[in-house]
Amino acid sequence: MTATSPVTIRPARLDDVAAIIAMLADDHLGRARERLEDPLPASYCEAFERLSRDPNINLVVAEEGGRVVGCLQLCILPGLSSQGTSRGLIEDVRVASDRRSRGIGEQLVQWALGEAKARGCKLAELLTHHTRVDAQRFYERLGFAKSHIGMTIRF
Repeated sequence: MTATSPVTIRPARLDDVAAIIAMLADDHLGRARERLEDPLPASYCEAFERLSRDPNINLVVAEEGGRVVGCLQLCILPGLSSQGTSRGLIEDVRVASDRRSRGIGEQLVQWALGEAKARGCKLAELLTHHTRVDAQRFYERLGFAKSHIGMTIRF
């Protein structure tokens, strides 16, 4: 990893959606599920509006020199297990391909862990696709441990 880049982590805005979708689409998995068009399909802006109204969801971006170079979504999930504690679910961690290996992803994840703790969570979890071995090494370096078998179903 090269030197850490100074970034500002801030709540995402509607005008960040295109940059976020571009990062989500920037690999073989994302290309198959995202629609990177100009203009973007209305479904993305509608989803952003729903996310921005939910107090348990934080969609943030990493900004460097006025450019969005990373993103992450933190969901605070209340629960009954573990004596009624909440958990933080970290999703959609992405860094622009030309800005990787500069500490931006780590800054985003550390922000999410701090926010989850501040919101009373006793556990943070994430899923990463089994083919993303570099991402798995990254998360393990940050202290995450493989603990569950993730399963999904698409409708």
